Amino acid sequence: MAETSDSSDHNQQQTDGEGTAYRVLARKYRPQTFSTLIGQDTLVRTLSNAFRSGRLAHAFILTGVRGVGKTTTARIIARALNCTGVDGDGGPTTEPCGVCDNCRAIGEDRHVDVLEMDAASRTGVDDIRELIDGVRYRPTSARYKVYIIDEVHMLSKNAFNALLKTLEEPPEHVKFIFATTEIRKVPVTVLSRCQRFDLGRVDEETLVRHFAALAEKENIEIDEAAVRLVARAADGSVRDGLSLLDQAFSEADGRIDETRIRTMLGLADRALTFDLIKNVLSGNIADALASFAAQYDDGADVVSMVEDMLEILHWLTRIKVSKAVLDGTHIPEIEKTKGLEMADGLNMAHLARAWQMLLKGLDEVRRAPSQKQAMEMVLVRLAYASDLPTPEEALQAPPQKKTPEQKPKQNLEPSTQPAAPSPSPSSSGSAQALRPQPTPEAAPEADEHENVPQSFKAVLALADEKRDGMMRTHLLNNVRLVHFEVGRIEFQPLPGAPAGLAGQLSEFLNTHTPVRWLVAVSENKADGLTLNEQRQADKDALFLEAEQENLVKAVKDTFPGAKIIDIDVLKKPSSAKDQV
Repeated sequence: MAETSDSSDHNQQQTDGEGTAYRVLARKYRPQTFSTLIGQDTLVRTLSNAFRSGRLAHAFILTGVRGVGKTTTARIIARALNCTGVDGDGGPTTEPCGVCDNCRAIGEDRHVDVLEMDAASRTGVDDIRELIDGVRYRPTSARYKVYIIDEVHMLSKNAFNALLKTLEEPPEHVKFIFATTEIRKVPVTVLSRCQRFDLGRVDEETLVRHFAALAEKENIEIDEAAVRLVARAADGSVRDGLSLLDQAFSEADGRIDETRIRTMLGLADRALTFDLIKNVLSGNIADALASFAAQYDDGADVVSMVEDMLEILHWLTRIKVSKAVLDGTHIPEIEKTKGLEMADGLNMAHLARAWQMLLKGLDEVRRAPSQKQAMEMVLVRLAYASDLPTPEEALQAPPQKKTPEQKPKQNLEPSTQPAAPSPSPSSSGSAQALRPQPTPEAAPEADEHENVPQSFKAVLALADEKRDGMMRTHLLNNVRLVHFEVGRIEFQPLPGAPAGLAGQLSEFLNTHTPVRWLVAVSENKADGLTLNEQRQADKDALFLEAEQENLVKAVKDTFPGAKIIDIDVLKKPSSAKDQV
């Protein structure tokens, strides 16, 4: 888009009567030269050099998101190719005069030699055949015959194929300019025949300056914060931003401030969003839900609120990484003060976790039947996760042993047994005197004894309990036991065992048991089996024993080819009572 208006629009002003001459800002301020095209410096530099050197391609393809100037650039190229200058003797130039017959006709979309085609509505091979038939004829009044095909990716496969030969070797008087938002859908055979230009999103600061200049030309007073909100909502698209600005200008009855733009866009107040994040990350869920409810009732869009929270979290993370970002002159004061205050009270792990949870919550809010309910659940999750330790803190925290009193009761059924009478004050002393009282040292010793493996299989069980998969695998498959006693283990490592397994096993046992362990690699050759081999040997013995059972023999005789797949060993009842 541009800061100078279209020459055909100078006299188009909004009328008070029945006239319909008003043009929206996106059309009124459409760029007419490369110098007025904003945000596309690379394209302007390349094309300017090409015009100066006379190295003009026969086909261009322009790609980018909506509203960044693809069709506008195509029209500027058409003007630049055909401009004859004020005196009528000019040649191709990057600065079309805008007053010659060709410039005016192209600007008013009435030039017979500049043909625009919408591929979204004319997708077939017949449409391209008609275009190809006209290529052979020289231009009527212009220097070049220019074909502008918008949304070229919408052409059918046959249409693309029909265009290939002409596109590769067009007549000298023909130029093709394609525009598309879906460059990946354009066949590579077409791309290889074109000079490609990627039009990027226009950065926010450029949009702010551009929109402020247009507001001044329209004699509209608008706050910088309001302009910045429009630029942010435009998301790099000049046309989207001008449409929003047009809407704001239409309802202006005075100075346009930030509050009016926020109301128009359905955005929450920035200060309230900062407070909402502060309440959530500090675990104050009641105030957070009340703040969200108030903003929701005022008409704030829920999805926009989540996006604003993500933006603030990103801002806090940038402050955490480097406080130099606060030195920017365009940073609002609220972003500096509240951002610095909140960033100092948070660490990077909490910010990263909140970002991930909000990112997931954004998808939930978009898909949920009730966005309000989904947002409330997101806030609750964030608040309850605020006091959780980071992974590093969780690893460094010492393990806590649960006492019997800490174990939750699993049986929630009402008890049918009468409650035991509480001891009276007079008898409590004697009852406690008769009851043996463990010394402070006794209980830990008992617990320690329970945690000490009494066999090599118990060491394997400890590895299972602590979820050490690597240690469990080595103990099962790569170790043959030579000697075991509490505090001392000797084993013979197999080829699959790592070099430092003895040290790893010693460290593992010293960490998870109260006994000091010495683990060594034995020089003596072990005659035994690994635990896994022992398990397999025991299973093979069970299979052999089962094969000798009369019932199994009878089944195999009745069903030839039957095999024993697996055996479950049932625990024998210890008493007649268990058999009932």
